[in-house]
Amino acid sequence: MKKLISLILLALAFATLTFTAPAMAGDAAAGKAVFAANCNACHLGGKNVVNPAKTLAKGDLEKYGMDSVEAIVKQVTNGKGAMPAFKGRLKPDQIENVAAYVFEQSEKGW
Repeated sequence: MKKLISLILLALAFATLTFTAPAMAGDAAAGKAVFAANCNACHLGGKNVVNPAKTLAKGDLEKYGMDSVEAIVKQVTNGKGAMPAFKGRLKPDQIENVAAYVFEQSEKGW
C-alpha cells in the first residue's frame, strides 16, 4: 500500500512539474512606468528619434528580429548600436516588464 501511495505521489509531482505553464515573462502594466522613466526620450509613442527606420512598431520589430519578449529583453539588457545597455541601470524584472510592455504595445499598434 505504501508503494502505491508513493508511486501516485511521484506521478502527481512529475505531472505537475512537467505540464505547468511557464511563468509570464513580465508585467506590461509595471513596464509602462519603466518605459516612461527610461525609454520615452528616444521611443515616445513607439517611435525612434535616433534611427527613425527602427521603430517599436510591430512590422519594424519583426523586420529586425525583435518580435518576441525574449529578443526585446536581450536588446534592453545588452544594448545594440546607438541603444545603451540597461543591465546596470535596471533590475532584471524591470527589463522583463518593459519588454512585455513594448511587445504588448507593438501588438496594439502603439
